[in-house]
Amino acid sequence: MKKINKNELKILKEEYLQNDLHKGLRSALSKTNLHDVIYLSEAEKNQNFHFSLNLDTLPVNNQKRSGRCWIFAGLNVLREVAAKKYHVANIEFSQTYLAFYDKLEKTNYFIEAMDDFLGVDNDDRKLKHLLKMGIQDGGQWDMFVSLINKYGIVIKEAMPETFQSSNTMLTNQIINFQLRKYVSEARELFEKKESAKIKTLKADYFKKLYQLLVSAYGVPPTSFDYEYVDKDKNYQLLTNLDPIKFYQDLKIDLNDYISVINAPTKDKPYFKNYTVEYLGNVVSGKEINHLNLPMERLIELTIKQLKDKEVVWFGSDVFFYGDREKGIWDDKQLDYSLLGIDYNMSKENRLNYVQGAMNHAMIITGVNLKDEQPNKWKIANSWGDDKGSKGYYLISQSWFLEHVYQVIINKKHLTESELKAYNSKPTVLKPWDPMGSLA
Repeated sequence: MKKINKNELKILKEEYLQNDLHKGLRSALSKTNLHDVIYLSEAEKNQNFHFSLNLDTLPVNNQKRSGRCWIFAGLNVLREVAAKKYHVANIEFSQTYLAFYDKLEKTNYFIEAMDDFLGVDNDDRKLKHLLKMGIQDGGQWDMFVSLINKYGIVIKEAMPETFQSSNTMLTNQIINFQLRKYVSEARELFEKKESAKIKTLKADYFKKLYQLLVSAYGVPPTSFDYEYVDKDKNYQLLTNLDPIKFYQDLKIDLNDYISVINAPTKDKPYFKNYTVEYLGNVVSGKEINHLNLPMERLIELTIKQLKDKEVVWFGSDVFFYGDREKGIWDDKQLDYSLLGIDYNMSKENRLNYVQGAMNHAMIITGVNLKDEQPNKWKIANSWGDDKGSKGYYLISQSWFLEHVYQVIINKKHLTESELKAYNSKPTVLKPWDPMGSLA
């Protein structure tokens, strides 16, 4: 390996100081946000919030200091259906209720998965990956469906936010410490040939973490009342509602919606079905399935669902080219070449070299079409209503092509051959595959 040579550093420094552009850039960056320095104002001409296809949707909500975007986005799909059913201007379901059961199910899933690693070498790559990942706030669409199928939904008032549900970092740290401690003790028992004691150990840790979650998130209701005033100003009261039946009464079957991804990598041929090893929350719940399609087909399906008056849950990589204040994701608004940096990398290479992955879920509520081709998209986010256009965001078409990885589409929009591919036995991807990342 070549060492850094001090004489080379001297030459680099002299070359840098001889360029007045570097001096100006250094001055600007010392007092100014980097993105403000490389911002291109001419991009604004394409960033107005006008859309030819714009669904009338409910006000945005706020996940606060938590990673529950996938739950917020999923419940935002359901609340649009509920608002029409109950003829109300607004309705919100409890994200805390689902987050509680998600954490509980993930805890059980993790503990049970560790049975596969009791006797492996301590340096086993899968074991280390699962230990490092631990329990997180994030999730995927099929995990959301598993929760809804098992636990249903309740209105927000039935299980409101707590400080811990809105600020999850410390609770997550405690849970992960306990889970890693469990693994160390279970592996010691296995090594001592005392495996019969592991069942009791599992129950003990599960009980302690259940109690922690109830203390942090509240007691999940088994029934609830829904009291509201509809758009005609009529008072309504529904009592003793069952969470699962309340969901079923919406007459939307989330099992009819499938994950369509765009992963243009050589290991994932298009028109094939994929799952990810050790990815899930509910044991024996809905299996994670991704149908990989070309980007043009993903876009076509998204527009078709919007034209059918349905919003679209989607996952993307929001770490690129974002203006959180204006609520814009547009790769044309920042010019990294002003820093002497080439910031271009193909979507394939970003996936292959750990530079791109789905990390945030939202819902698409509109699109602007010119000659039936999209040039920008309207997005309902879950970061509060003080950014963007009352919490709604805009994504440019060029950004969409590069940084959107997943959309959730009603299977009625797919062709027979696509459905056949989706229903085929999936190729199992490694636990660390980017398509296993959590939004």
